[in-house]
Parts: sequence; structure tokens; C-alpha cells
Amino acid sequence: MTPRRKVSFDPIARPYRWLEYLSLGPALMRCRCHFLPHLRHARRALVLGDGDGRFLSRLLRANPRLTATALDSSVSMLHLLQARCRFSTRLSLVHTDALGYQPSTDFDLVVTHFFLDCFPQPEVERLIAQVRPALQNGGLWLLSEFRIPNGPLRPLAQLGIRGLYLAFRLLTGLRTSHLPQYADALQRAGLRCIARHDSLAGLLTTQLWQSPGPVGVSKSVSD
Repeated sequence: MTPRRKVSFDPIARPYRWLEYLSLGPALMRCRCHFLPHLRHARRALVLGDGDGRFLSRLLRANPRLTATALDSSVSMLHLLQARCRFSTRLSLVHTDALGYQPSTDFDLVVTHFFLDCFPQPEVERLIAQVRPALQNGGLWLLSEFRIPNGPLRPLAQLGIRGLYLAFRLLTGLRTSHLPQYADALQRAGLRCIARHDSLAGLLTTQLWQSPGPVGVSKSVSD
């Protein structure tokens, strides 16, 4: 078996926030936080690859009864996340590759913002299969991702996403070059999309997926 490539986000940890703003302004953060008001009933969250912790800090402030496990393969990103959430005693940090993580507890919320697009399709399938058993009945999976919209802006979006992948390859060693079909993998895992919001003419999407079971958090989710 070929050993898995080495990817490191440490080199871009500190400038990541500003690189994000220089590329798309506040659009990515707005995308992450769009469904934040609908997460007030969550109690245990697993947050994968939140980077410098800007979303997680807002989530913990918005939901004072939530405890969170934050996982990242970058030590530098975890340090920034911890500093941003330093006043919270409700946070556990895990330094590991997501593909090697086996949840040891149940969660009613899983969060992957601009994370699944770092993996090729087989690894997305594997990651979702590993995390899915830890998501409680009725639990939510919140994700944000890039997408290639239909219409006249499609060629421009394709070019932009290709450029982003190239930049991340040069800066981090990331070898992925295409957006994965994460929706197919989530559906095969038994989840259904209950809410979706697209922005920037469809270039960005944020979605809420739910596992079968009693409806709690998402009782009345609307865009």
C-alpha cells in the first residue's frame, strides 16, 4: 500500500485569516455562521478542521451549554484555536489526522467547514463512514463547501477553484485537485439534507444534514 502523502497546514496557520479575507472577504465566515442560530440545542459537538477557531469560538459563545471536541492535524492551527477559545473550559483538542480518528463518544453535532474538499472522494467516503456511527439519532452535520454553479459563471468558478487548489498544493502539499461528491457519501451514510444556503452566485454553500431519528435541533430550520 502506498503511504499517505504528507500535508501540513502549519505554514499557513497564522496568515490564513488574512489570506481568506484577501481572496473572498467575509464571505467564507458568513457561510460558516449562517445556520449558527439553529445550533442552540446541541450539547456535544465534533468540529473537524476548524482552522484558527473563528467559527468554534462563536459557536461556544452562542451555546453556553455546548461542549466541543476540536480535531486538527496542524499543531499551529490548534494553538490558534486554543488561544481564540482560551476562556472556554468546554473544549477538548485532538491533534491527529482525521482519517485516523475513531470517535469514542457520541455527538449530536458534527461540523466540517471547508474541510471535506481537502480529501479525494475515497477518503471522503472513509471519513464519513468513520464519523457517522458517532452521530446520534436526529443529530446534525453542518458543512460549508465550495461548489461549481451552473450558468454563465461556471467557467469562472472552475478557474477560481482550480487556482485555489493550486495555491494550497504549493503552500501545504495538498494533492487533491477536484471537489468531492460529499452529498452522495452523506446520503449513503443515511443522512438527509434538511437546509441549504448558497452564496456568491452559488460558489459557496452551507448545508445542514440530519441523521434519522427524533428531530431536536432542526425542528424548524429554514433558510
